[in-house]
Parts: sequence; C-alpha cells; structure tokens
Amino acid sequence: MSDTDATTVATSDEVDAVREPGWIGTPQEYQWLEAIVKTVLVLNVFDAIMTMVWVSGGAAIEANPFLSDLVNANPLSFVTVKLALVSLGSLLLWRNRGHALAVVAIFVAFLAYYFLLLYHLRALRAAIVMWING
Repeated sequence: MSDTDATTVATSDEVDAVREPGWIGTPQEYQWLEAIVKTVLVLNVFDAIMTMVWVSGGAAIEANPFLSDLVNANPLSFVTVKLALVSLGSLLLWRNRGHALAVVAIFVAFLAYYFLLLYHLRALRAAIVMWING
C-alpha cells in the first residue's frame, strides 16, 4: 500500500496545531453558536409579539425610533420589518462567524434579547397580577 492510499485521522490536538492564525471555532463551538443565533431569532419573534400586545393595549411604546411609527400605522409591516432586519443581521454575523467580532456581536444580540425576554415576562406577570386583583 502506498502513502497516498493510506487514510489518516488527525487528532484534535493535531488540528489545533495546524490552524491558521485568526481561525476561530471548532465544529462543536459552531454548533453552540448556531443554537445561539437560532435562539436570537426565536426571541425576536417573541419580542415582536409582546411588543404588539403592549403597544395595542396602550401599556407601552416601541423604543426603536425606526420602527415606532410603523408599529402603530401597520402592525403586520412592523412585524415583517423587525423579523427581516434581525434575520438579515443574524445572517451577516453567521457568515462572518470566523471573526471574533462577529462572535462577540452574536453574544451581545443574544444578551439583549434575553434581557428583553425577562422584561416582557416581568411585565406580563405584573399585568396578570393586576388583572387577577381587579
């Protein structure tokens, strides 16, 4: 058997040793990162729904100045534009996931939407308590 016929499998240490400078992420890390990006997209949908609930009920206003007029004028367009902007931004970051700044931005987006989730859940809890207490 010649050297060209032999199949070798590199260990993770060998792969780490031959990575180019600036190379970021293992396949396992990218799986986690992909899950985080998908979570951002789901949290964005939840935020859009809850924003519509709060704004239509007069309990809140849209904080994003680019979307504030749209939320009142055309709710369907608001949701469509909001989902499209975050989806396109997420796609841009995902395509650049080999760069550290893109990875950091993905985590920042996740944290922002996580804190929005907590905000919405706290407001929802307060609304339910007020409704129950009359």
